[in-house]
Amino acid sequence: MAASFPGFPKQGIAFLTELKRNNDREWFTARKEIFEKQVKAPMVTFVEAMNREMASFAPDHLTEPAKAIYRIYRDTRFSNDKTPYKTHLGANFHLRNADKHAAAGYYCSVGAGQIEIAAGVYMPGPEELLSIRKAISANLTTFEKLATDKTVTKLAGPLQGEKLSRPPKGFSPKDPAIEWVKWKQWYYYKVDLDLALATTPKLLPEIAKRFKAMSPLVGFFNAALQKRKGFSF
Repeated sequence: MAASFPGFPKQGIAFLTELKRNNDREWFTARKEIFEKQVKAPMVTFVEAMNREMASFAPDHLTEPAKAIYRIYRDTRFSNDKTPYKTHLGANFHLRNADKHAAAGYYCSVGAGQIEIAAGVYMPGPEELLSIRKAISANLTTFEKLATDKTVTKLAGPLQGEKLSRPPKGFSPKDPAIEWVKWKQWYYYKVDLDLALATTPKLLPEIAKRFKAMSPLVGFFNAALQKRKGFSF
């Protein structure tokens, strides 16, 4: 059965917009029921529907809502910004049995003013970085074909991420892949979808279409990390 999601309630999007102007515990607590019913509950339905969509192209990333959906509460311990709440609600479809940030995955959020869509590797640790860099160096042609695919970049924008200024340890400056190897992150990130989509049935297919387009490169990264038996680039 095809996945379906009617869109977020207009009251839910309005709540997130108002939260941006009233980001304090007293205001939120008085309206927590609105958040639970008009924002969080629809996000659960969205994740369930997205899982059905992703079953055909990213079956290793199906994530139950309780593990996919981020908390609305901000971690303010190490931030100068002490506002207690995020003004968006996001979901991460991470690789099964892997750290949600170290491996390549998919992310989207709906919030005050924008829809976010992303996929790739965002916070790899030292071992993950090394594995990905080796895979890029050894399979440059395949990687560049995936990373610069015009269909993907039209839907999700160019690949981006932080980069080193010099080649990482163990890699030659003369490596043909060195400019890609210098990167510390590799991800697509799109935020220019019309927020009006959030309250319509078009939201799910628009995000799913972009997730599917980005899935070959996500697969490249995760194959490098998992070193799957029999996998070839």
